[in-house]
Amino acid sequence: MTPRASAWMLQSSSDLEAAKTLAQAGFHAHACYIASQAAEKALKALVVAAGLTPPYSHSLERLVDLLKAQGLATEAFEPLHLKALTRMNSQSRYPSADEAPADLFDANDSQQALTTAARVVEAASALLAG
Repeated sequence: MTPRASAWMLQSSSDLEAAKTLAQAGFHAHACYIASQAAEKALKALVVAAGLTPPYSHSLERLVDLLKAQGLATEAFEPLHLKALTRMNSQSRYPSADEAPADLFDANDSQQALTTAARVVEAASALLAG
């Protein structure tokens, strides 16, 4: 693994731990956002390892499609709820009409986000170690 890809993975793991801490403290909207960031950074580590510049995109599906186009085995990502985690990236940060994200996300949401993000990080780590 290149030092740059390693840096992306280190930040991904750090974000995942931060998301866990936020969820435990009851900050579920924030936990969802940081979990989505952890997954995004893990996928971008793979993009970097493939010799590409990561696109400016928060779409986890788009990143997986890019990796697949590069010939990377992306099967581990296909059963995951990436679309839901991608949506959490913006929905967990900005009010919608008169509702704050803090009122819209609960422990179930943050647990789903953490589970999906952890699986993305694990799969990316395995591919990088590969």
